[in-house]
Amino acid sequence: MAPTSEILTAERILEATEEVLRRHGPAKATVVDVARALGVSHGSVYRHFRTKAALREAVTKRWLDRTSGQLSGIAAADSAPETRLRDWLTALFAAKRRKAGDDPELFATYTVLTDEAGTAVGEHLADLIAQLTRIIEAGVTSGDFAATDPRATARAVFQATGRFHDPSYAREWEEPGAEADFTAVVDLLVRGLRP
Repeated sequence: MAPTSEILTAERILEATEEVLRRHGPAKATVVDVARALGVSHGSVYRHFRTKAALREAVTKRWLDRTSGQLSGIAAADSAPETRLRDWLTALFAAKRRKAGDDPELFATYTVLTDEAGTAVGEHLADLIAQLTRIIEAGVTSGDFAATDPRATARAVFQATGRFHDPSYAREWEEPGAEADFTAVVDLLVRGLRP
């Protein structure tokens, strides 16, 4: 094992874990592989993450948080609620397509990890629904949207657009007509939200 002069942080471990997952996939990647990549003992990794499951959960959360972070700025913007809703849904679709297209091996790995993740996926989905709820609430306040229950409406919008962000549909995202289908669904939803 090569000695390391850098301080071992949770962030460094997560970066190394992502690389190990990219190289070996979720079935073969081990904490020992992560430690080896960092030049430390596996015990050092366990001091930051008590179990392999905790490490995998943290790396999944980190991956999901990247998308949430990108979208939160759109949700909080001062633009018209309809513009924010369209921009938010477009950014979500684009982020998922980019992840699937730019690094298909890592995307496949994260698809496996999100299936086994304890609370990370639920927290991620709750955050996305909360962001959509803020947009819908802003539209109700401005009179641009009619929704008696903004949270239920946000959940419905999220579910209605699932084909464009649920990883199980990733193969369809690059098919001819996917953009047109996405635009048609968003247009329909926006028309349905108007008073």
